[in-house]
Amino acid sequence: MPFEVVLAIAILFIGLPWLVLHYMTKWKTAPTITADDEVLLEELYNLAKRLDERMDTVERLVASDDPGFTPARRLIADHEKDNQQLRELEALMAEKKGTRS
Repeated sequence: MPFEVVLAIAILFIGLPWLVLHYMTKWKTAPTITADDEVLLEELYNLAKRLDERMDTVERLVASDDPGFTPARRLIADHEKDNQQLRELEALMAEKKGTRS
């Protein structure tokens, strides 16, 4: 058999499976989210909550000055439908903090 054929068979049956399995192992052992990422996400979440409260305040002030003002549709703080996902996220964050502390 010529050397090229042996090399092609070796690459096909040894090299490619090794390469695929190597990167699958790297992918599975890689951390998905770091502690720094969690801290950043929590800071962004708190910032978004504060900005939402500010938007509520601004909308109340504008509505008191202009009776014809109608706020744009966005998540409303006291509606059950809008708060369900928020409660789930807060529960996950509290659970995570409970396991980390």
